[in-house]
Amino acid sequence: MRNAAMVLGIIGGIIGIFVGFFGYGLVVVDAFFSGLSDSGPINEHYDRIKAISLAAPILGIAGGAMAPGRPAIATALIAASSVGMYWGFGFTVFTMFPIAMCATAAVLTLGASFGRRAEGTRAVRRD
Repeated sequence: MRNAAMVLGIIGGIIGIFVGFFGYGLVVVDAFFSGLSDSGPINEHYDRIKAISLAAPILGIAGGAMAPGRPAIATALIAASSVGMYWGFGFTVFTMFPIAMCATAAVLTLGASFGRRAEGTRAVRRD
């Protein structure tokens, strides 16, 4: 479960990077053109979208990288990434895959953090 969570968290974060690039670019273009004309901006939440565009993919990638070693911390990071993408961008055709991948990775790391080791396996100490 930890390896699957790692892969899903990293892939969800990478896809979230592309969503964040376009979200941030849309905010910048909208702010530029709303300043030129008398019409209002398309979106009122510029700062929120800019912050989520940067933070959510980083949280997903960092949580995915931490999933094999520290699944409890990875659960919090990946879940924050998924919730942040939903809060910042909404659930659209472009955001459904990174949100779903990060949410699934969070559930898997949650299960891995409370799971038991299989019978006959033991932790190997590496010095």
